[in-house]
Amino acid sequence: MYAPSLRQYPCDVGIGFPEAILLLGLVLGVVAALSGWLHGAVLSASVISVAAGMVLAWTGTITVAPDGQLVLFAIELALLLTLFADGLAVERELLARHWQPPVRALVLAMPLTLGLIAVFGRLLFHELSWSEVFLLGAVLTPTDPVVTSSIVTSERVPEAVRHTLNLESGLNDGLALPIVLFMLVLASPGGHAVNEGMHVLGEVGSGAVIGIGLAFLGGWLLQHLPGGGIRHQYEGVYALAIAFVAFGVAESTYGNGLIAAFVAGIALTVARHEIPDAFAAFNESLSAAFQVITFVLFGALIVATGWHSSAWRLPLFIVLVLGVARPLAVWVSFHRVDLPNTEKLFIAWFGPKGVASMLFALLVLASTEPNRGTIFEIGAYTVIASIAAHGLTDTLGTRWIERRAQPTRIE
Repeated sequence: MYAPSLRQYPCDVGIGFPEAILLLGLVLGVVAALSGWLHGAVLSASVISVAAGMVLAWTGTITVAPDGQLVLFAIELALLLTLFADGLAVERELLARHWQPPVRALVLAMPLTLGLIAVFGRLLFHELSWSEVFLLGAVLTPTDPVVTSSIVTSERVPEAVRHTLNLESGLNDGLALPIVLFMLVLASPGGHAVNEGMHVLGEVGSGAVIGIGLAFLGGWLLQHLPGGGIRHQYEGVYALAIAFVAFGVAESTYGNGLIAAFVAGIALTVARHEIPDAFAAFNESLSAAFQVITFVLFGALIVATGWHSSAWRLPLFIVLVLGVARPLAVWVSFHRVDLPNTEKLFIAWFGPKGVASMLFALLVLASTEPNRGTIFEIGAYTVIASIAAHGLTDTLGTRWIERRAQPTRIE
């Protein structure tokens, strides 16, 4: 009997399904095999994946269109998994013990950084409107400790610094997403942008309520399951099911599914603080796999879009974003925080752009925003520069703060 082959089904990357799976398997295998060597090195998994996408696009092996269904699906699924994994990683007792620096970083430094990036963008890229430069700021504001993983896992770095960077990065992805969505609406053509923006905010609030409700329901059910509860191999699957259901319910009714998944992750750890480690481990692994896929597409899209603006403005913008915007915002926001100046400077510098910024940039590129290509290009090259700059300085920074570390008291 004749069985249809998947060879007859093309992907939207210019090659067939078997070839796409082969390339994906090779990239995933290389990244996984080198993960131990890459830990704490400049050549992170993000860099390898983006470089692979760029090489594949340069050689003509794959061609990626920003509006392709594969790109849109990969972005949304990677965002869902990343945000849910971030939510699961938020530790309630760390927020209670070291609340002041992370709160300052999120409530004060984050909006200040966004505003400064927007001002720099408006001064340098006159073709972008105010709503578009604020969209660019929202894309580039989240931080990513994966780029400097040796810092947040090194006991040589003071505990307050590690927890501040870790908790900040775990929460600011989800906090930046509503701003990205809101600014996307404002920056898009149409006479009812403000009303549509308020509609987006309503969906964000509704998504948060749905995420909280389903997470607490899922946590309660853990104590009332038949047969002695969940078997070990299904623990992570159970958590993933909560994320998917939260996303689906929100999107099918009235709510933002990505916010629902993010809030569900946080609420699940609050509802059942003793949830098995497999909940987080499984979802972090799945999130990492989809991030690799997205990074490959990200690299290919950089080649596809190219760079069409002035050569000097982009490097200057990158220097201002990395060297002025976040450092200045953190320094001002941490005024009178009970931390030594060396630790404040350390936190101010180590705000690398990574996973979330890449995904948000792809989200913009896949939209109908008029200058989406320019915003993506600026964001993409800024992320790559950040990965290099912060990756090169994490070891030196760790040694520097280790020599100057002293006991600190956090209220």
